Amino acid sequence: MAMFIFTKAILEGHPIRLFNYGKVRRDFTYIDDIVQAMERLLDRPPGGDPNWSGDAPDPSSSAAPWRLYNIGNNRSVEVTRVVELLERELGRKAAKELVEMQPGDVPETCADIDDLARDVGFTPATPIEVGIARFVAWYREFYRMTS
Repeated sequence: MAMFIFTKAILEGHPIRLFNYGKVRRDFTYIDDIVQAMERLLDRPPGGDPNWSGDAPDPSSSAAPWRLYNIGNNRSVEVTRVVELLERELGRKAAKELVEMQPGDVPETCADIDDLARDVGFTPATPIEVGIARFVAWYREFYRMTS
């Protein structure tokens, strides 16, 4: 959602609120990488874990046929870097409002994809620079923008 919010704000000249004074780091994942992970998971439905025990439960598995996976880029990026890349692709500077951290927020998020890599060989392939360029191109086409 940040990509949409930031892009729309930049194009409309509205300020973007950057929490923790722009030092928040997030794990941005390009949609094609998420789709690739999902396709791989669909091709390998999980079985129940025969070693699962209620005495020492593993919350990521079960005796039932399901698994939990984090799907992400596995690399966090400072949000100010994302804004810089959007500015470059949009050809406009963002109005930035640097504010303190929101209560209850965390300074960094990053997906742990070790289980996903082990089980289906998933590795995200789209660098943030490429993903943002593709997103902006899509955004312009979808909203029929010429520049």
